[in-house]
Amino acid sequence: MADHAVEHEKHESAAESIVDKITEKFHDNDSLSSDSDDGKDIKAKAAAVKAKIYRLFGREKPVHKVLGGGKPADIFLWRDKKISAGMLGVATMIWVFFELLEYHLLTLVCHILILALAILFLWSNASAFINKSPPRIPEVIIPEDIVLGVASAFRIEFNRALAILRDIASGRDLKKFLVIAGLWVLSALGSCYNFLTLFYIGFVLLHTVPVLYEKYEDQVDAFAEKAEAEIKKRCAVFNEKVLSKIPKGKLKDKKLA
Repeated sequence: MADHAVEHEKHESAAESIVDKITEKFHDNDSLSSDSDDGKDIKAKAAAVKAKIYRLFGREKPVHKVLGGGKPADIFLWRDKKISAGMLGVATMIWVFFELLEYHLLTLVCHILILALAILFLWSNASAFINKSPPRIPEVIIPEDIVLGVASAFRIEFNRALAILRDIASGRDLKKFLVIAGLWVLSALGSCYNFLTLFYIGFVLLHTVPVLYEKYEDQVDAFAEKAEAEIKKRCAVFNEKVLSKIPKGKLKDKKLA
């Protein structure tokens, strides 16, 4: 009888432990669901706060994504400092050669080819006398898909630029008409600098402005928000005092005979 009672108590304790484990699991699931709900609420609040933050030009993506991502964005944002510094150094050398030393492109290319071909020719012929293997000249072939991809991207951007110019010329948007001011600035710069210098300035700006903007993003966006509000205020005053007083002719419907 005593053994039977002990076994009965063991079965009851085992059943109670199973029930306790089941209730603990339910409590854990409830806590996890509540934690997940809290996490969702926090994410929703963070998204709402993030949406209220002003970003330059209405940007919603990080600077790296805006620049296209991948290796070009890494170069512009100095993710790999050696490659970025090398690209900037090569561009600076090209600008110094052509602008400061007044070297011509055709002359430079011919001199480089003459030097390279002379070195390879002498090395190939002298390798038999000095008991060394001749130089291995790699076969360079430009893949067709790369050329087609570059041409397709250029075509898309060119068509987009033509569409913007068409909208400006048709007078659909007065704000876009201000692009003429930018063209006038470019013409003024073109009269002071040649194309190579302008290209070099743009290349340097691409390697400095994005990385500085990414570093001081919040300060720049706050200043841009104030500047945009001030510009909108001035545009509203100009529209009210000048543009609204310009008489507009009434269009009459013409019926075809």
